[in-house]
Amino acid sequence: MAADTSTFRSLDTSRGAVLERLRPVLRKPHLADVSRCAVRLQEALPDRENLDRNIVMVAYGGGKDSSYTVAFVRSVQLVLHRIYGSTFRLRVATNRHAGMPRATMENIDRAYRALGLHEDPDCELLLIDGTQVRPFDVDLPQSPDVVERNRVDILMTGHRTSGDARPTFCNACNLSMVNSFGLAAGYGEGVDLIITGDSQREQRDYYLWVTRLARRFGLRPPAAERTGFKGFLGSLNRISQAYFTDIHGADAPETVAEHAVTTDVRPGLQFFSIYDDTAYASGDHWELLTGTLGFSFDDIAFSFTESDCGNPALMAHLRALKTERCFGRTYAEGLEEYVDFAVSLMHQKEFPPVLVDIMRKRYAGEDASERMRTAMDAYALEAYGLTEEQLVAVVHAPFTEKGAGLDRYLLREQADLVDRVQEIHALLSGEDADDAGRDLTARLERASGLSLKQLRTLYGSSLRPASVTPAPGELIDAILEGDPHKKVILTRHEAAGELVSELLSGR
Repeated sequence: MAADTSTFRSLDTSRGAVLERLRPVLRKPHLADVSRCAVRLQEALPDRENLDRNIVMVAYGGGKDSSYTVAFVRSVQLVLHRIYGSTFRLRVATNRHAGMPRATMENIDRAYRALGLHEDPDCELLLIDGTQVRPFDVDLPQSPDVVERNRVDILMTGHRTSGDARPTFCNACNLSMVNSFGLAAGYGEGVDLIITGDSQREQRDYYLWVTRLARRFGLRPPAAERTGFKGFLGSLNRISQAYFTDIHGADAPETVAEHAVTTDVRPGLQFFSIYDDTAYASGDHWELLTGTLGFSFDDIAFSFTESDCGNPALMAHLRALKTERCFGRTYAEGLEEYVDFAVSLMHQKEFPPVLVDIMRKRYAGEDASERMRTAMDAYALEAYGLTEEQLVAVVHAPFTEKGAGLDRYLLREQADLVDRVQEIHALLSGEDADDAGRDLTARLERASGLSLKQLRTLYGSSLRPASVTPAPGELIDAILEGDPHKKVILTRHEAAGELVSELLSGR
């Protein structure tokens, strides 16, 4: 019994020390927010009398905003413990994809250590890699299966959209993120409540978006399976399966099945929003982020509007490659177009001026474009196994829509294959390859990063590039319909061409 008492005293001491460390950096207004939220959360828990019987989950992507969210929720947990001598059990879940650099994992680990989460028995830290759920460990290597899945998703979607940044990098990632919520919420004993920083309105809008999308494409589950978070996941699973069938083809059932969204969560699982309890402007809690939590704005992990993902920098790279290789202008001009667009997004999201200045300086100067090109080529290869040649193929999208852009691509990028264009069409349409065809297959697979089967799927699929006046139609268009991360810019599609309007998307 003495040992148990000693353990409780030690836990009281360690939790008290963490709370006292947080007090000065949270400051009075935010401390009041924590206390108010603690009262609301206690009333929302299923077991209000025995707080330690409740499991509460929060997602942690490793960026600046989610770092603050985790610190805020941890503060609520500690305040309840101070008041009642007991508190809820906290589950923190991180969905890792190939675009999440090592620096993000290190930011997460530093935050966990600063908040005393590693040693607290009532805190469970999870890492989700694809469909695998494991205890968080900063040194766990990235799963090769996840890298391969992410790589192929990027290439297949990129070819369908001519390298349109948002769908290319975000469609599959967003669906994976929601799936990770379900996986983490259903893991082990499950959870009683999920804490989110989204407002009630944002949650409702997202629910309605999924519901309308499912209805529009005939993907709604039976009426009895539509309620609550479980029903939401069911609708999203049907959307996901239809989307990836379109992207990877009906003859790739195993690949499609890998993208299933789990529905294995407790019936009636609720969300609890802290949106009205706190302010997210990172400038308001800079000391907490960079001091107490040890958050570092890494050169790769911090890319434009993201502070936990290198993909926005690859989006800029893709735009610059398209400007150079498709429009006959310079890589630097394309990069500048994207930087102007992305910095405007940063302003819209009210990023602190210091972070906007960092981004501007990173892409400024005579050698900036070549420096960033080299860095992004290296990152694309390290994170996804993608070469610049393969990204150039993406922006040309030569295989989709029965090879509509094949002639132009060969003329500009593979001039020695121009005379074999009819062989390539025959190969992509399904004709068996002879010895010469096998050599041609190897060449196309190397240039694209895709197998012949995948290239044939693209050949039979529609091309859906971004359009200022999009035509209603396919699911691939509807996934990001109404997405705010877009802007119509004036650009030139030839070095000396007229100014034209183009819809640019990104992060």
